[in-house]
Amino acid sequence: MDSQTSTSIPQSTADYLARLDAFIESEIKPLQAADDNERFFDHRREWARTDFENGGLPREEWEDLLREMRRRADAAGILRHDMPTELGGDDTTNLEMAIIREHLARKGLGLHNDLQNEASIVGNFPSVRLVWTFGTQEQKDEFCEAGIVGERRVAFGLTEPDHGSDATWMETNGKQDGSDWIINGAKRWNTGMHTATHDLVFARTSGQPGHARGITAFLVPVETPGFSVDFFRWTFNMPTDHADVSFTDMRVPSSAILGQEGEGLMIAQQFVHENRIRQAASSLGAGQYCVDQSVEYAKNRVTFGEPLSKRQGVQFPLVELQTEAAMLRALIRETAAQLDTQSHMAISDKVSMCNYRSNRFVCDAADRAMQVHGGIGYSRHKQFEHIFRHHRRYRITEGAEEIQMRKVAGYLFGFTGGKG
Repeated sequence: MDSQTSTSIPQSTADYLARLDAFIESEIKPLQAADDNERFFDHRREWARTDFENGGLPREEWEDLLREMRRRADAAGILRHDMPTELGGDDTTNLEMAIIREHLARKGLGLHNDLQNEASIVGNFPSVRLVWTFGTQEQKDEFCEAGIVGERRVAFGLTEPDHGSDATWMETNGKQDGSDWIINGAKRWNTGMHTATHDLVFARTSGQPGHARGITAFLVPVETPGFSVDFFRWTFNMPTDHADVSFTDMRVPSSAILGQEGEGLMIAQQFVHENRIRQAASSLGAGQYCVDQSVEYAKNRVTFGEPLSKRQGVQFPLVELQTEAAMLRALIRETAAQLDTQSHMAISDKVSMCNYRSNRFVCDAADRAMQVHGGIGYSRHKQFEHIFRHHRRYRITEGAEEIQMRKVAGYLFGFTGGKG
C-alpha cells in the first residue's frame, strides 16, 4: 500500500496490472483470435457456449478453451497470484485482488476474464482457499494443488429447494453411525456439478433449526452411493451448470468433514465474504466498462446535427453512474484493505454494502448503455445484454440484496455485529 490512502493503487500493484496487460496482448488475445474462438465472445456467444441438446450444459469446446487459458496463465506465473506461497502463489491481499478484478472486468468480455465462469488469468479458487484454511493435512494434499490444475473440482452445496439465505434452517441432515455419517436431503443451485469430482455438502448434524452452530461441511465424492445429480436449471444467462442434487442415505466417513463438526457455517461465511468483495469489484469494473463505452459512443454519434454528448438527457444519467462508480471504488478498496487486517465479521456490513450496491450499479449501467446506444445497444453485437443478464444473478445469489441490506441494518441498529 502506498503512503497516501488504502483506496490508492500501490506502485507494486500498478506494475502487476501492466504485467497482466502485456500477457493478455502476447498470449490471450492471439488465442482468442485463433480457430474462430471469437464465436464465444461476439454475438454468437450464448449459442457457441451452450449445448442446448445436452441439458443446456457448457459445450466441451468452450471449456477446453478456458482450460487452455488457465494453463497459459499458470505457465506464466499469473494464475496462482492469490494462492499461498506454499502452493506456488504470491499470497496477495484482498485489496490487490479487488483492484485486479475491477481492472480485468473493465476491459469488457474476453478470454482474459470471463464473468460467466469466474474464469480469469488471475484465478479465483475459493474452494482451495477453504481447504487450505480449514482442512486436515490429508485434505490439503488431496485437494489444493489438484484444485488449482483442475484435477479436483469442488462444487458448493449450501442452498436448498426451500432454503436459500435462511441457511440455518436447512433440512439436509447428517446422523452419526459409528465412525460414519448418514446424510439425507437436497440442494439447489449446486454450481459446477457437471464437472465436479466432489461436492462441499452442508448438513445439520446437531442443534436446532435456525441456530448457527450444528451445521457441518462434508467433502463428498460425487460417485458416493446415494449422491444424485437430478436436474440442471436453465437460467437467464446460458449455459447452465446449476444443478439440483439429492442425497439418500448417503454414507460418508468422518474424515470427509472439513473443519470442525458443527462449525460449517463459519466456513460458508469465509467463502462468501471474500467472494462478495471480489464480485463487487468485478461488478464495478463491468459497470464502468458500460459507462466508458457509452461516453465514447455519445461523443461520436451525431443526431440532428450534433453529438449526443451535448444533450443533458444523455449526459446526466451517465454523470450519476460515474459518480456512483467513484464512490463504490473508494468503499470497495477501503473494505478490501480492512479485510486484510481485521476480523471478517467486524466489517461484514461493509462487505454487504459493497456487494449489493455494486451489483445494482452494473445492472443500471448496462441498461443505460443500451439506451444510449439505441438499437445497436439492444443487439447482441454489443456486450451490454450479456453483462446485464450475467450480473442480474448477483442481486440474488450469494445473499440477495435484501438479505445484505438486512445485514447492514443489523449492524446499524445494534441487532447484530456488536454495534450499538
